[in-house]
Amino acid sequence: MIPEPDETSQMVRTRRVRRLAFAVIAVVLACGASTLALLAVDVHLHSKYERSAGFNVWGYRGPTVARKRQDEYRVVLIGGSSAFGYGVDWQESIAPVLESRLAGQEVGGFKHFSAVDLGYNNEGAYSFKYTLADYQSLHYDLALLYEGYNDTMADPEHPNVAVFRHDSPVFRLTGYLPIFPIVFREKAASMLYGNTRDLYSFEGKTVFHAGVGTRTAAESLKMAAEVGDSLSRQLDRVTAEPPRKITDLAATGCRSPWQEYCRNVLVAVEYALAHDTQVMFVTQPYELENVGLRHREQQAEASALLQRRFGGDPRFRYLNLGSSVDLADLSLSFDRMHLTAEGNRRVAANLVRPVLDMAAERRAPAK
Repeated sequence: MIPEPDETSQMVRTRRVRRLAFAVIAVVLACGASTLALLAVDVHLHSKYERSAGFNVWGYRGPTVARKRQDEYRVVLIGGSSAFGYGVDWQESIAPVLESRLAGQEVGGFKHFSAVDLGYNNEGAYSFKYTLADYQSLHYDLALLYEGYNDTMADPEHPNVAVFRHDSPVFRLTGYLPIFPIVFREKAASMLYGNTRDLYSFEGKTVFHAGVGTRTAAESLKMAAEVGDSLSRQLDRVTAEPPRKITDLAATGCRSPWQEYCRNVLVAVEYALAHDTQVMFVTQPYELENVGLRHREQQAEASALLQRRFGGDPRFRYLNLGSSVDLADLSLSFDRMHLTAEGNRRVAANLVRPVLDMAAERRAPAK
């Protein structure tokens, strides 16, 4: 029996609707499958790199920390690459060495001590408050603010407002920090150029020393990284943040050109104290030559401001480790800035007593 024209039109429309529905479902499933595949790859890369030069799924260096115990005193170290431990394995950086030196101590009712490395490369004092807020869930007792190097150039027109984790909309939304775009892009650079240093300087240029197979594999890695970037850009529309800027500089009382740095440090200390957290502002080992002169001046301005504002507050302490390590000694610093494992051990050793003193002031909550 041949269907009537109206019936035929209805059947065609029904088939089209079904096809459209199937197509939509297929696209959703494909995107979901792609997202799950990327997530699986990302988790694997985290597990591979978190103990070397990478970070864990929550965006900080080393293994994820366990839930805080009632009699545990937790310290977080915040700063740039010297806090992160650039150039050494994670267990040789300052935070884990400090934790090992605090093991077995008991003070103020605290029987366990932990130290978490929240530093990241290139970040300056502007990032302090963001990092403090991002990791409130760690329930830390003491924040060590350990960064001046990345702000020593002090260009008021282009201040350092790097907040690496907040460049990721995924992190801003979920607290999970993807790593695969970084790994894939750097792996591609190593395959093409022989190092990651020239990742951007060679961008867009033809590279002749890599074979066809190597170039193809590298391009595949770059394309995979760009897929992750594309997903991030789409998500960025939903989680966009206001422009980064530093305001109310005159309130610091610091001399030019250190107002931005002082303001960022001040905001971070005020934030920590307002959230029932102790703060220790730490001067890093002094840099050398002309940069060293700027570093000393910068730290003098910031420490004077903090002493004026918080000098009588037992929750705050200033610690000057400027002379604790000679950056000209290659056994302590391999590039006259970043520390070797031995250099990090010296800094950690100088932190032990001040940290214990702060723990004694805080006291563990009664059971």
